[in-house]
Amino acid sequence: MEKLKFKDPKEYHDYWAKLVELEREAEKEFHLQEIASISGKEREKRGRALVGLKAKLVGTLIGDFLLYRFYKEHMPQHQINVSDQVLISKDNPLKWSIEGTVYEKGKNYLTVAVGQKLPKWKSYRLDLFVNDITFKRMLSTLDIFEKGQVEVDRDIILGKGKPKVCTEKLEFFNKNLNHSQQEAVQRAVCSPELFLIHGPPGTGKTTTLVEIILQLINKGKKILATADSNTAVDNLLERVIKHNIETVRIGHPVRIKRELLEVSLDSKVENHPDYKKVKKIDNKIQALKEKQEDYLKPIPQRRRGLTDEEILRYAQEGKKVRGHKIETIKKMAEWVKIQHQINELLQEKRALEEQIVKDIIQNAKVVFATNSGSGSEFLQDFKFDVVVVDEASQSTEPSSLIPVVKGKKFILAGDHKQLPPTILNPEAKGLEFTMFERLIKLYPENSHMLQIQYRMNEVIKNFPSQLFYNGQLISDEKVKDIKLSDIAQIQEGNPILDDTPIVFIDTGGRFLEKQKRDSKSKYNPEEAKLVKYIVERLKEAGVSPSDIGVITPYKEHEEYLKKLLPDVEVKTVDGFQGREKEVIVISLVRSNPDEEIGFLQDLRRLNVAITRGKRKLIMVGDSKTLSSNPVYKKLIQYIQNHGKVVKIED
Repeated sequence: MEKLKFKDPKEYHDYWAKLVELEREAEKEFHLQEIASISGKEREKRGRALVGLKAKLVGTLIGDFLLYRFYKEHMPQHQINVSDQVLISKDNPLKWSIEGTVYEKGKNYLTVAVGQKLPKWKSYRLDLFVNDITFKRMLSTLDIFEKGQVEVDRDIILGKGKPKVCTEKLEFFNKNLNHSQQEAVQRAVCSPELFLIHGPPGTGKTTTLVEIILQLINKGKKILATADSNTAVDNLLERVIKHNIETVRIGHPVRIKRELLEVSLDSKVENHPDYKKVKKIDNKIQALKEKQEDYLKPIPQRRRGLTDEEILRYAQEGKKVRGHKIETIKKMAEWVKIQHQINELLQEKRALEEQIVKDIIQNAKVVFATNSGSGSEFLQDFKFDVVVVDEASQSTEPSSLIPVVKGKKFILAGDHKQLPPTILNPEAKGLEFTMFERLIKLYPENSHMLQIQYRMNEVIKNFPSQLFYNGQLISDEKVKDIKLSDIAQIQEGNPILDDTPIVFIDTGGRFLEKQKRDSKSKYNPEEAKLVKYIVERLKEAGVSPSDIGVITPYKEHEEYLKKLLPDVEVKTVDGFQGREKEVIVISLVRSNPDEEIGFLQDLRRLNVAITRGKRKLIMVGDSKTLSSNPVYKKLIQYIQNHGKVVKIED
């Protein structure tokens, strides 16, 4: 049930906190139950674990992180990716494990960053897990929102406000902005409390946000720029730093694009003039630790109940204590004295590091972080003039709230006609209704849709434009007529290889879908073979494998296709959001006598899939099964009229 308005901050807090807790438990339970219920080998088959790995220490990372490389000769396909949290164990993570973050992924190895040395074992196991810190930050932010310890106008968030609307003339930094982007910038910069930028596929949402950030900096504003994913944050950061603006990126170095590490907080701390003092303190601590080795550490067996204070007192008095030798007492006392010196130095070091971090953040004109990262201790005491949240239609409301509460004004950018955040718990489905979508419905006058698209051929663009964007999308002249023959040798009369921008290959119910016993997902082996045939023909015509993308709604089918097409990018619809390719092949999978299409009925998934291709879009599916849904029926009819529909028996 979509909830637009809230009567007070308590109702807001309680509504979202309940959903966050449900999702938090679902995510933990999903992994823990699977770990508990099936073997490591079985979990490895599902792509969520790797067993029988060898490990070696291969280096260190900015900060105190150790890099371990886990490898084996024949690494199976798996779902563990860079930035994922993993549990490292000997054979059972429920008995003993260490959390780590994946830093690098190779064909036969994963490099993982950990905060401590690993035990030396013959073999190791890695399990995909969950990072609980994001959930904690969401709940903490909801608490401070309820208490009113926020910069943002709470009435606007609750749906009871009346944010002002305005526009102003500006001298644009980017002279190539189209009129629609210019209007978005003028209104976003001027609006004092809230603005929403609706950016359909290929309309230059990031370009528009960069201009907004530059304009705000020009007005002396301090900005916090965030997105739900590290990738989206880095994409925005990459564009902004080209303008030589003082920026800092908050976040674990492992999760930051390598090319951007120099503007990471960790790197800036190490390059700060005062960091030499930190190194000096480190050297003193190290020297004291070496000296400490000459004395006895007061472990419980030696202490026999004595406190540090008692050890020091008895040593000074030279008293013999029952059950202790005086030499032992004195050696422990020396160890304790040195430890006190070390603790004082550590305190001094922490205070100095905190001051360096504060200095770096204060001097940055734009601070970049993920939504969750903006809730880190580094930004705890900082307030911002403007908060900019990109990909806001892909982050849950509690996630967007983490950065939003830190500024007096906020700008959200996204497209609620594409996929919402992925939610595991059916009872927490309310989290799919994002802050972006809720506020655009509440305050439509405070929003602007970018209208000119720079991605697709006109014929590919027209159907989603009519269905999702009230026919308002306009193709830029440069892309309006782009076609396959611009990049490949075409064959007239062959729908796969001619210049028809959109083609539907109708399998006519001949290739029935399948489902594995232990999986909810679907796959279609015969349809996959047909997709392979199509891709091979495209490559033979001169289309580079890197210019071809294969999309399917189903994870199981994705895994099947990957084995057949190792040199072409194959992803689920969710995995392809925000991406584009010259040619896209969509394998729709569903074909059954009951004409059920399952979650294909989520039309936002369809919108994402059909708006990834630039020059050619080839869809493969069973028209009879798909046509049980009126929109798919309309799509096939559209292709019949403006492209080509080919039955495989033809």
